[in-house]
Amino acid sequence: MNMIPHLPTAADVDAAAVRLAGVAVRTPLVFSPVLSELTGGRIFVKPETLQRTGSFKFRGAYNRMSQIPVELRAAGVVACSSGNHAQGVAAAAKLLGMPAVIVMPTDAPSLKRERTIALGAQVVDYDRTTDDRDAIANAIAAERGAIFVPPYDDPDIIAGQGTTGLEIVADLAAQGLAPDIVSANASGGGLMAGIALAVKARVPDARIIVAEPALFDDHARSFKSGVRERNASATGSFCDALLAPTP
Repeated sequence: MNMIPHLPTAADVDAAAVRLAGVAVRTPLVFSPVLSELTGGRIFVKPETLQRTGSFKFRGAYNRMSQIPVELRAAGVVACSSGNHAQGVAAAAKLLGMPAVIVMPTDAPSLKRERTIALGAQVVDYDRTTDDRDAIANAIAAERGAIFVPPYDDPDIIAGQGTTGLEIVADLAAQGLAPDIVSANASGGGLMAGIALAVKARVPDARIIVAEPALFDDHARSFKSGVRERNASATGSFCDALLAPTP
C-alpha cells in the first residue's frame, strides 16, 4: 500500500462537502433513547446504512473520482475491497461514466459481490490469506492505464469520509449541542481520520474514540509502538469489512 501523498486538512473536508452536495445522501443524526439510558449520556446515531450503497464509503470514492480529469476517465478505475469500498467505487464510476474493476477476496459476502457487479463493475478474485491485493490491483491499473482508488490511505478519500463529521457537528449545533465524544469503528482508518479532521476543527475539546475488532487492533498497537503495525491474520472475525491489514 502506498503511503498517503500529503496530509488532508479540514479545508479538504469542506471542499469535499461541496462536491458531494446533491449526490451523497445527507444521513440523519438520530437520538437513541435505549443507548442513552444504558450509558447515562445523550447518544446520537448516524445511520450511514442509509447512504448510497449502504455505506459511508461512497462519500470518499465519489470525492476522489469526481476529480479525475474527463480525458482520463475512459481508462477507468481499479480498487480492492471486501465489499463496501467496492460498491462505493462502482456506484461512483457509474455516475461518472467510468468503467471499474474491483479486486475482491474470495470470501467476500455474496450479497456485496452481487451488488458490486449489479452496479456495472468487473470483479477479480483474490485469496486474502495468500495474495497481495494491492499488487494485483496495481498490476491491473498499469495494464489498463486505469487509476487506482485506495480504500482509505488517500487524502481525497479521507476528506470525503470526513463529511460525516461535518454533518454530525452541524446537526448537533442545530439543537444547541456540541459533541463530547465521537466514536466509530476503524479498519483502514479513513472514516475516523476524516471525522477527526472535521470535528476537531469545530469542536477542539471533543474526544475521538476508535473501535476495532478483537485481534485486529492494528491502530491501537500502532499508536502504542509508534510504527505502522500489521494484523497477524487476514481472517478470523465476522466483521468482514474491518479486516484491513494495516492502518
